[in-house]
Amino acid sequence: MRSRGCSRTGCSTRAVATLTYVYADSTAVLGPLALRAEPGCYDLCAVHSASLSAPRGWEVIRLPEATVDPGPSSDDLLALAHAVRVAGLGNEVTVLAEPAVSRRKGHLAVLADL
Repeated sequence: MRSRGCSRTGCSTRAVATLTYVYADSTAVLGPLALRAEPGCYDLCAVHSASLSAPRGWEVIRLPEATVDPGPSSDDLLALAHAVRVAGLGNEVTVLAEPAVSRRKGHLAVLADL
């Protein structure tokens, strides 16, 4: 696995954080290094992420750094599905411990609601 460098011009230091923007909210979000490079995101080294400033009127949200990379979890897909349900239906969603039926298609699993 090859590490990514800082996106700042002239800096060749290894990136440790990813910066994204939410233009509609005038917000910059600086968090742990993303798993892969994405368009519109900027990878920053420790020096540039620590000295980051935003334009006047913008808010900078600094997410805590992950001290240990936990790697992928088997619960990631279920957590994502639950977050989507909560966002769409409100907080009245119950979470099942184990799905009754699971069909795999490629890298995604189709889960049946009970």
